[in-house]
Amino acid sequence: MSAWKKVKIGDICKIEKGLTGIASAVPGEFPLVVTAVERKTCSTYQFDCDAVCIPLVSSSGHGKKSLNNVHFQSGKFALGTILCAVIPKNPHELDARYLHQYLQFYKDTVLVPLMKGAANVSLSMKDIAGVEVPLPPIEKQRELSAMFVSLQEKSLEFKKETGKQVEYVKLLRQSILQNAIEGKLTEDWRKQHSVQKGDPDYDAEALFDKIQAKKLEIKSTQKTATPIAKDEIPFEIPTGWKWVRLGDVGEIYRGSGIKRSDMVESGLPCVRYGELYTTYGLTFSDAKSFIKKNLFDKSKKFGSKSVIFTLTGENRQDIAKAAAYLGDNFVAASGDLAFWVNHSQEPCYLSFYMASLYFTNIKKKIATGDFIIHMSVEKIKKVPLPLPPLAEQKEIVARVEKYLETITQLETQIATRETLTKQLMQSILKDAFEE
Repeated sequence: MSAWKKVKIGDICKIEKGLTGIASAVPGEFPLVVTAVERKTCSTYQFDCDAVCIPLVSSSGHGKKSLNNVHFQSGKFALGTILCAVIPKNPHELDARYLHQYLQFYKDTVLVPLMKGAANVSLSMKDIAGVEVPLPPIEKQRELSAMFVSLQEKSLEFKKETGKQVEYVKLLRQSILQNAIEGKLTEDWRKQHSVQKGDPDYDAEALFDKIQAKKLEIKSTQKTATPIAKDEIPFEIPTGWKWVRLGDVGEIYRGSGIKRSDMVESGLPCVRYGELYTTYGLTFSDAKSFIKKNLFDKSKKFGSKSVIFTLTGENRQDIAKAAAYLGDNFVAASGDLAFWVNHSQEPCYLSFYMASLYFTNIKKKIATGDFIIHMSVEKIKKVPLPLPPLAEQKEIVARVEKYLETITQLETQIATRETLTKQLMQSILKDAFEE
């Protein structure tokens, strides 16, 4: 870059503010450039040229400086009032595509630091005019522009392919979990382990009786629900399995009113709502948050081999994110969580069940709310559960864990390739601009 002179944008470009109200624009035949990547349309146009369109407001708001995108637009187009168009005065001296690529690549170092304001963070056209850019010969600019376009096309192809791979892995995960709860994953196992009436390890009816005896022993206050009706059964299960309700094979309780402000750096273990999405997988052994002893003592707690899950979410897909707890200590749960106290079962089987496509469809039906989605404990208790014998539950868990480990490796490989591709793109662009 040292071989190329630097010029101020204001010396070689016109800078004009957009005139079109984005909300009030009448849709039409011309592109309407807005802050988002996708264009809207407008019945009128303001410009007929090649231009770089720069948002004049922060992309994130809330007093934070950020700029997600700098746009390039050619031909006739309208421009939103919260953007400005930077137009080369002499297209034979400065190529608009080259300028766009430079500002997009360096936006976080040359544009974002110029943003001002406490609540409403904005960028002034005067400050944009003062930004210096390297000015190589026009032939070199066009050469770089062509290279950038080619790289973008290849990058887009890669993103599409990566998206397909991510979707395939997601479907593969759903298929494994669904086949697990339908008994298809252990068909060969059952051929070698026939039903043994009266044995909870090989007869779900006997396991169910054992669970009911346990509930009587602990004097459970949660009553047994009504039997599963034929029209509630979504798929056939193998001989030796039994359809039950979630509330019939364990106790389900809601957590306590623990707030974020109650957290301390060291204390007694607690699980918070967000951690089920960001920290824990389908199983966990150690809680990552802590509360003081006096709050812990009066909080609802769950012990080893319980399953904890969320009761709220921003959409029906989010709710009932579950994880089996395999640790040894009792753990407190916040109020937007519920937990299922296990009676003589494999907790991981239930967490797999709650991540299955079948349960995903069930929770969409029983959840309520518009902006924040809720699911009641009482409704969850009535959800049908395919109950395998205990020995088969253990086999299912072992096989699913093995398959999910392979899937996790595939996801890691996809993410690594995506990161390396981005780094390569950044390196190529940096070398080009700093030639």
